[in-house]
Amino acid sequence: MKISLVTVVYNNRDTISPAIDSILAQSHPEIELVVVDGASTDGTVEILRSYESRIAVLVSESDRGIYDALNKGIDLCTGDVVGFLHSDDLLADKDAIARVACVLGNPQIDAVYGDLVYVQKSDPNKVVRTWRSGAYSVSKLSSGWMPPHPTFYARREVYQRLGKFDATYRIAADYDCMLRFLKANIRVEYIPHLQVRMRVGGASNRSLANIVRKSQEDLRALRTNKVGGVCALFCKNIRKLPQFFTSGDV
Repeated sequence: MKISLVTVVYNNRDTISPAIDSILAQSHPEIELVVVDGASTDGTVEILRSYESRIAVLVSESDRGIYDALNKGIDLCTGDVVGFLHSDDLLADKDAIARVACVLGNPQIDAVYGDLVYVQKSDPNKVVRTWRSGAYSVSKLSSGWMPPHPTFYARREVYQRLGKFDATYRIAADYDCMLRFLKANIRVEYIPHLQVRMRVGGASNRSLANIVRKSQEDLRALRTNKVGGVCALFCKNIRKLPQFFTSGDV
């Protein structure tokens, strides 16, 4: 099974190498790495060029934001399965992709997700929050449940059938996309294992304005996908609180 991993990056020379290294260290033998750079000017492109022999597709050009770049990446993928690793993040261990491939070896399963930890930007071994996803049921969506998008892998045909990211969202297109997929009753399986280490300081919580915009876009996604409204949004945010009181890895 070929698994395509899309990494998008813009001016992130400090963490792009560890992200790519965590992909290249994977035990699963068939990984297609697609990197979409937004015309970086800080030396990121030069770092990417040093990996060129290990990157299946490398594009460096201006884009209209992260979701436009992710959509470009999906279009460039040729694997059976598509997943994403942002340039700040790390796959948790060498078998993270092998676990995905093992579950999706069952042709009845369309997508998988796992657990995630938020880590300090300067030290990915220092856990800040622990996100234990738990098993999926459609009834959870209206109470604000969602899987962590960096751990979410779906068959490429799911994107072809149900669509890619809606780039009119600036922060919450990943939430909208997962709600759209799950509402379409794709068959999804939970991997009860730590899959991704995600550095804190992402776009959604970088400023008060972004936090407000994220809430507005989450509400739009909930209503667009007919999952819920303000109550579901409130529950979604409340669900995050236990993550701060769970110490250590999952």
